[in-house]
Amino acid sequence: KLPDSASAAGAVMAVASEPGMADMTDMLVLGRIIGPYSLRGWVKVHFFGDDADALGGMPQWWLAADADGNHWAPYELQQLKPHGKGTIAKFARVDDRDASEAIDGFYVAAPRAALPKTARNEYYWADLIGLEVVNTQGERLGQVASLMSCGAHEVLCVKDGEGHERLLPFVAQVVKHVDAAKREILVEWGADW
Repeated sequence: KLPDSASAAGAVMAVASEPGMADMTDMLVLGRIIGPYSLRGWVKVHFFGDDADALGGMPQWWLAADADGNHWAPYELQQLKPHGKGTIAKFARVDDRDASEAIDGFYVAAPRAALPKTARNEYYWADLIGLEVVNTQGERLGQVASLMSCGAHEVLCVKDGEGHERLLPFVAQVVKHVDAAKREILVEWGADW
């Protein structure tokens, strides 16, 4: 446990400066801590995907304030469980509300090698960002700029070179094929839609 006199910022530094601090460039951002949950150090986590249970089997997660940075600190995951419509997590050495507030807003990531393998036709969001989106008529619609979860399914945010944005549901009726090697997604979607 961290010393009681440690400030919230000090609590983060004490955890982040432990041996094993990572400077990794092949990290996949999996979600974000969206707030403290209890007086005992639990936090609410929002995942950028739909399989939080698979991530609960990982012994540690990596946290950082900057999703684009490469200074990720390992945090031992003690427990992950559903709570209401969301998920809560408990990390070792994050034992009180001050410590959980100190990591509020941090991104959750893992090195690609530590992640569970995806099943056929399953993808990590990070693997889809930047892929070209082409419709079945051969028209280029743009690149995947981001994804968002809308409850029933995920949505591809596709931006073209002129700054126009299209929101395409990531469902089988729309997404016909993802070719990671060609860095392309084939969709049934009109250029004028």
